[in-house]
Amino acid sequence: MRLMLSEPFKSLWHGTDPFVEVERLQGQVYRELEGRRTLRTEVNGRGYFVKIHRGIGWGEIAKNLLTAKAPVLGAGQEWRAIQRLHEAGVPTMTAVAYGERGGNPAKQHSFIITEELAPTISLEDFSANWLEQPPPPALKRALIAAVARMAGTMHRAGVNHRDFYICHFLLHTDKPVTASDFRLSLIDLHRAQTRTQTPRRWRDKDLAGLYFSALEIGLTRGDKLRFLRDYFQHPLREILRKEAGMLAWLQRKAEKLQARKQRYGDAL
Repeated sequence: MRLMLSEPFKSLWHGTDPFVEVERLQGQVYRELEGRRTLRTEVNGRGYFVKIHRGIGWGEIAKNLLTAKAPVLGAGQEWRAIQRLHEAGVPTMTAVAYGERGGNPAKQHSFIITEELAPTISLEDFSANWLEQPPPPALKRALIAAVARMAGTMHRAGVNHRDFYICHFLLHTDKPVTASDFRLSLIDLHRAQTRTQTPRRWRDKDLAGLYFSALEIGLTRGDKLRFLRDYFQHPLREILRKEAGMLAWLQRKAEKLQARKQRYGDAL
């Protein structure tokens, strides 16, 4: 068994079974599946997000493996990713409670509780009207640079996200957002994988997800080149030469995706 409790749960659950207590937490439920529950709760006036994993069964594990997908077995993946990102200096969630028990991966009971990041807005929502109302150029460049640095640092630290979209970057709105003063945090790490080094395949999958999620916010060629420079932290000429295959693959995938959307749009 593994267990880590910080305040307020260290005091709140003193002398009790945390695995029983976590199931009693009430609040707004965001996801309710047979093997996983996600909700927002409040303790002493502060918000927290709770993810409870109850095991997905051998059938689901086998199905994932047969389709070449890595199954999410419990809260440990998110816990390890959060700790690694904190070590690397990538702004993310803060875990205040984590527990895992049971040696059978199909029936393992685990949970993780993180502090709510608020007030915030996702980059997806923040950039939703950029095509019609472009942001100040300096702010746009600063946000692109920040996302690129966070992505590059994450991958160099051995973490790949597996749900790497702009909606999972939260922009803090407790003060006015300006090009010289803003704060971003990366969230939703329950599928993340943590290794000594991120395999190129998983790095490229993350980059593809991020690119596709930003296709319709009005990024220019210059914006994309600035992202590459800040992500790889090498001269652009060198990046374009070494990563030519990956960049061509991304472009082909993007064109197919846009063509598919266009066909569906015409059909409507």
